[in-house]
Amino acid sequence: SNPKTASLVQDLVKKGAVDELKKCFSSRMEFGTAGLRAAMGPGISCMNELTIIQTTQGFCRYLEQSFENLKERGVVIGYDARAHPPSGGDSKRFASLAAAVFISREIPVYLFSDITPTPFVPFTVSHMSLCAGIMVTASHNPKQDNGYKVYWENGAQIVSPHDKGIAKAIDENLAPWPESWNTEEALRSSLLKDPFQEIHTEYFKTIQKHCHHREINKSSGVKIVHTSVHGVGHSFVQAAFKAFDLHPPYAVEEQKDPDPEFPTVKYPNPEEGEGVLTLSFALADKEEASVVLANDPDADRLAVAEKQESGQWQVFTGNELGALLGWWIFSCWKKQTTDAEAVKKVHMLSSTVSSKILRAIAVKEGFHFEETLTGFKWMGNRAKEILDRGNTVLFAFEEAIGYMCSSSVLDKDGVSAAAIAGEMISYLATKNTSLSQQLTTIYIEYGYHLSKNSYFICHDQNVIRSLFERLRNFSGQESYPTECGRFSIAAVRDLTTGYDSNQPNHKAILPTSRSSQMITFTFSNGGVATMRTSGTEPKIKYYTELCAAPGNSDVTHLKKELDDLVNAIVENFFEPVKNKLQPKPE
Repeated sequence: SNPKTASLVQDLVKKGAVDELKKCFSSRMEFGTAGLRAAMGPGISCMNELTIIQTTQGFCRYLEQSFENLKERGVVIGYDARAHPPSGGDSKRFASLAAAVFISREIPVYLFSDITPTPFVPFTVSHMSLCAGIMVTASHNPKQDNGYKVYWENGAQIVSPHDKGIAKAIDENLAPWPESWNTEEALRSSLLKDPFQEIHTEYFKTIQKHCHHREINKSSGVKIVHTSVHGVGHSFVQAAFKAFDLHPPYAVEEQKDPDPEFPTVKYPNPEEGEGVLTLSFALADKEEASVVLANDPDADRLAVAEKQESGQWQVFTGNELGALLGWWIFSCWKKQTTDAEAVKKVHMLSSTVSSKILRAIAVKEGFHFEETLTGFKWMGNRAKEILDRGNTVLFAFEEAIGYMCSSSVLDKDGVSAAAIAGEMISYLATKNTSLSQQLTTIYIEYGYHLSKNSYFICHDQNVIRSLFERLRNFSGQESYPTECGRFSIAAVRDLTTGYDSNQPNHKAILPTSRSSQMITFTFSNGGVATMRTSGTEPKIKYYTELCAAPGNSDVTHLKKELDDLVNAIVENFFEPVKNKLQPKPE
């Protein structure tokens, strides 16, 4: 039905571009726990109007089977500013087609009338007790991509078995229902409501309960620069600062308005660090600002950089920012709590490949810490279980710059995290302390946690499989290595097979999955290393951390120990030369 997508296919046919056509039409995008993410374009392997309709029809059928009161409660749909002119696809159009599908089945739809940050969708699901939420976004992916992210009634991203149930229902509902294309009628329907004003008001009211130093914020002289990297974040972070009575951050003019072409960056991912922040540093130098905050294009992640006395900029890793925010949120909670027993009901979470710094703080302060599998879907669902038992979840984070600073959004949220970071920076300034000085203080008190993460590129699945199988049968059948170079291994956990040498029955507690590779080694020197495959890219990733005991503050020695450990793992476990692995491009 979309003339642009149709003509792209006709052109390929005219050219006889068989390989291109195969790429577009030979296999359908897989619907998984992260929903969908793919390039916009023609064919069943791409994001386009037809595949959006097919996906929504399947999701709609699955919700009808799961909820008797779906027609009373309804769903929310949000979208970012992505667009792909060649194929005529864009997030707003995709969102209105999804709305038309639900309305054709007489299901109420709360469709945002304008772009929103991703966290607004889970917030709306929880706030309005809806059955589900959809966010049309590809987050920080390259500009040609789009995605379809799904939340369940608990306000968290879906986990198994819902992904399989939805995927099956999509396959059973591929032919577009007649009304599914009729967006004009759907947009006039009395079943369609725009939640924008109400949610905007409620969200910023809700995050104010995390504002503890309003007077300091009002009088703070700290200058902060913010970039939304051509995404949706600008006006929402401005509003969050206003909600905290913080002075508005300086906006990077060239990047503040949504632009689906992302003209000033190679990749719109602030996790890439300095390349994405070049314009921010220039503005900060001009305005004499000391800190830069950056969101990714759908504003669910936050990166932070600080100018050092040397004039250099330090971009904090996701783990370092996790340490700072975790310390800050716990300190604020502790100051306002008089009941000494209350700490026993406090929980913090992080993913298993993230820093163990929260564990060290928890051991000393007396709250609960637990790990989940990688990804906020696990942390969001686990947080909900903990909250439902009447406990408090103060904070959750993952090393990929994702932070949940408020349990009113059970997903990562770069908008509330930006305001909370702004307040922390303003408070530290009254003590003449910088973020990097405070990080050192945290490490001195709770133990240094130094991490080093990277990856190898490998396109050959057989090589990947044999690399991991070698580790599982290192010295004979089903025997894992007991050392790596000069480092002795104290424990092994394999979440592909479900083995954990630390458990009495050798069975891992965390869920296991045969479809991805993931082994964690714990070393006698306090080192932890996880090797895993990526679900979306041809990468074998590694995450290493050296967790030192409080008092061991010889940073030079600790850094060398971590470097030696990483080199030993690369040489002995990855064997990059033998396996023809490409190192991460610098």
